[in-house]
Amino acid sequence: MTYIKQTILSIALLMGLASTPAFAEAQLKEVCKDTVGKDGKPIKNKDGSVKQTCKKIKVHKKLEGTEVPVKK
Repeated sequence: MTYIKQTILSIALLMGLASTPAFAEAQLKEVCKDTVGKDGKPIKNKDGSVKQTCKKIKVHKKLEGTEVPVKK
């Protein structure tokens, strides 16, 4: 019986931690790079524009803090 209570309590704690705003600070950003062939030249599309590969990455907000004092 206590094992079931411990499991339910741990699941409830994990759900509470997941809903905190600290995990919601990341924003999605799309980054694109030109596609380069084996010879080092950019690959072009049929219309003449350079082909790009795009990825979505998470950008986290940088937290500011105080500097650590130097030991003497």
